[in-house]
Amino acid sequence: MNFKPPEAWSASSTVASSGSSSSIVTAEKALSFISKGWREVRSSADADLQLLKNRANSFKNLADRELENFINSASKSPFSVPTITASATLNPAPHAEIDFVKKLQPKLSEIRRAYSSPDFRFYPRPQIKIDLSAIKNAIVAEVGEEEDEEYEKERFRKWGRMRFKEREREEWQFGEFWEPIKTLKSRLRELEHKSSSEILEGIKNSEIVGKFKSSLKSICKDPNESKEVPPLDVPELLACLVRQSSPLLDQLGINRGISDKIVESLCGKRKSQLLLRSLPAGESSMIESENINDELDLRIASVLQSTGHCHEGGFWSDFGKHEVSDKMRHVAIVTTASLPWMTGTAVNPLFRAAYLANSAKQNVTLLVPWLCRSDQELVYPNNLTFSSPEEQECYIRSWLEERIGFKADFKISFYPGKFSKARRSIIPAGDTSQFISSKDADIAILEEPEHLNWYHHGKRWIDKFNHVVGIVHTNYLEYIKREKNGALQAFLVKHINNWVVRAYCHKVLRLSAATQELPKSVICNVHGVNPKFLMIGEKVAAEKERGEQTFSKGAYFLGKMVWAKGYKELIDLLAKHKKDLDGFNLDVYGNGEDAHEVQSTAKRLNLNLNFLKGRDHADDSLQGYKIFVNPSVSDVLCTATAEALAMGKFVVCADHPSNDFFRAFPNCLTYKTPEDFVAKVKEAMANEPQPLTPEQRYHLSWEAATQRFMEYSELDKVLSSSGGRYSGRSSNNGLTKSASLPNLNEMVDGGLAFAHYCLTGNEFLRLCTGAIPGTRDYDKQHCEDLHLLPPQVENPIYGW
Repeated sequence: MNFKPPEAWSASSTVASSGSSSSIVTAEKALSFISKGWREVRSSADADLQLLKNRANSFKNLADRELENFINSASKSPFSVPTITASATLNPAPHAEIDFVKKLQPKLSEIRRAYSSPDFRFYPRPQIKIDLSAIKNAIVAEVGEEEDEEYEKERFRKWGRMRFKEREREEWQFGEFWEPIKTLKSRLRELEHKSSSEILEGIKNSEIVGKFKSSLKSICKDPNESKEVPPLDVPELLACLVRQSSPLLDQLGINRGISDKIVESLCGKRKSQLLLRSLPAGESSMIESENINDELDLRIASVLQSTGHCHEGGFWSDFGKHEVSDKMRHVAIVTTASLPWMTGTAVNPLFRAAYLANSAKQNVTLLVPWLCRSDQELVYPNNLTFSSPEEQECYIRSWLEERIGFKADFKISFYPGKFSKARRSIIPAGDTSQFISSKDADIAILEEPEHLNWYHHGKRWIDKFNHVVGIVHTNYLEYIKREKNGALQAFLVKHINNWVVRAYCHKVLRLSAATQELPKSVICNVHGVNPKFLMIGEKVAAEKERGEQTFSKGAYFLGKMVWAKGYKELIDLLAKHKKDLDGFNLDVYGNGEDAHEVQSTAKRLNLNLNFLKGRDHADDSLQGYKIFVNPSVSDVLCTATAEALAMGKFVVCADHPSNDFFRAFPNCLTYKTPEDFVAKVKEAMANEPQPLTPEQRYHLSWEAATQRFMEYSELDKVLSSSGGRYSGRSSNNGLTKSASLPNLNEMVDGGLAFAHYCLTGNEFLRLCTGAIPGTRDYDKQHCEDLHLLPPQVENPIYGW
């Protein structure tokens, strides 16, 4: 029964008299129920005691009968006194047994009479009494009877003393007549107390309890412990300021390496002192400086945690992100080109979407640009045009399924785009992010993030999506340097690329070191080769094993016919070493804006170049060539080079960062000088390429590329995280930097994104930086083709 504390007694005394009567009736019903239960318990106990008594009487009667039979049989047996012999000393005499029985018989008769007496009882029936009136009074007092507080306390103490005396009397009566049970009960209590003590001692010393206590200590820190964390000193504060100001310094042209050296010099002295105290003698040389930033983060986090401070979010944080509601995650791949334009940003994202969807762990959407009919005629080869997005989607799926060998289950969507003749690329029109619905806005993969966001005027990608990964395909600085005033333009574009990538991406993957160094970036080749090329390579290896001739042609080059795609380097090399390469003929396949100028230059220099129309690299007419020549230094990672290696051909290419991934293959011949180019070409002409091993074929496949992409983009951690967002790194001692340390980088990135949004919203500034007129929003033709509402209706501006 639950009794209220004294504070509650005074409060309950305020209950109205109309409620007291109903409360008393309720208490009487409760007492009636308790009395009824107690009577049932007493009747059950009486029945058990009667059963025990009956069994004891039956046992007594049985013992009496057996005793009488024994005595009668002993008295009626004829005994004779035998002669005492030597054996008599070993066996007792029979008459001794008779004398013992005769002596025992009177005592047995007394025991029988005592047991037969009606006054005999095993134990007196205990008189158990409970003063139910005291319980009744307590209940009535609880529900609201108006009585004095001291009087209620005294009644409760009297009831406790009376109950204690009754229990003592019952135990005394019970123990007076049945002492063994009382002894047994006391022994059981001692055993129970001893066992409980041993169990508690074992639990206290157990490892699990120790871990539990340590975890509680880590959660509930003693305030005194926080005082043991020393505050940040002046060098550490300066190091933090310099490190957090790296985005601003980067925009001002100060290299990140300089900032890192300043931070290292400020924190290196303190770190050395701390390590010298903890390391044994002779091991101080093992102090490394590459983890200075992480240790500074954890140092600041520990100080903040000791003060109880917790950073809830940045100044530009958007708390309205999409929350993962189902088990399937959503990946949106946004790219800047689409088939039938045979360019890397059209082909590689298509394969990436197919192989990500093939894992069946996430839903995938591929978002590609839709061009109006006039732009299609400028971009797509062989005069291919499409009247609707559905028609182009059918073409894309048909082309893909012919090459991968399985049906890819992913969605294809379109966003409005316009072709820029000056930049020779497709520029998005309007807010591209709005074409991914909010329910699917989970993970975004931006193919060419700088290109997509040059003139992006819409919602910030990392505000709408939980995780945004950018993949850099193109070395724009290399192309721009070839134009008029290229150095100045390259300088401006370099900082604009830093700006937009920092503002719109969580992670950036660079296919090779040939690309511009960008914030939040790592280098990894996440592209694979069309499975059709690997099948061609296996066919070539099988023909070699049978001793058949595999290559019947010499060398060729394939690529879009623009000067920047390696044609300038190719013509310069062949013109300079025309005599050294006498008799060397090269077939060139390609179409492009500079086709006429390239062909006329080669004809003027009288070079052995045979120009042919561009075609698919897997075409049967190209499989007989033994050597693929690629002198381009503007590529980031040449897809044609990977395809040629997959088909088992020799590849002669420049010693350039864009070709670092291919150096591991024995058929890749790199050159550093023009003379070295001539030597590599002659070496390839005189030898046969080696067949690829299964391991080399796997490294070129899209399965391996997808695995590398999942690892380096941290997408595997994002997909396995429960809350939908990957929180990033944390230290071994449980300090999460993002949760305990305000991130100035995020504030800077948010400020850059806001400034970019304001600048791209001004049409005059857009035109000054080379944007296509009218691309801030999509036009009327896009509305008709994609069945969109006009931008004035979709995004109205009130009061302007």
